[in-house]
Amino acid sequence: MAIVYLGLGSNLGDREQYINAAITALNHAGISVIKTSTFIETEPQGGPPQGKYLNAVCEARTDLTPNELLHEVKFIEEKLGRKKNVVNGPREIDIDILLYDQLRLISPQLTIPHPRMKERAFVLEPLKEIAPSLVTAACHEDY
Repeated sequence: MAIVYLGLGSNLGDREQYINAAITALNHAGISVIKTSTFIETEPQGGPPQGKYLNAVCEARTDLTPNELLHEVKFIEEKLGRKKNVVNGPREIDIDILLYDQLRLISPQLTIPHPRMKERAFVLEPLKEIAPSLVTAACHEDY
């Protein structure tokens, strides 16, 4: 069973409800969430003017392959109402695969570790809360 870390974010509607609904949906999809960080509010980065985000990171276990996991998180985003109308635009829910065990993967569909993870305090702060050694390793490229 793989240990994965997922970034969760929302800046439309009831942001906390969307993140909680995503966590519930992950659990129903064979992605067992075992730890979730505190939710933090952050400013949007890039894209058009929009409201603040609520962000969190969760640790989960899954038997899904990386591509199956990607398919499931995209399905959950769609099920919760996400529409990709504007690049970096506002969204009901965003679920990013940050880490998948010690895997390094670069494909047209998916890059693991997440390529911009080290640049994003809204990922690093919650990740440090639930897995501090991973943040140290990721920031020093040991991961």
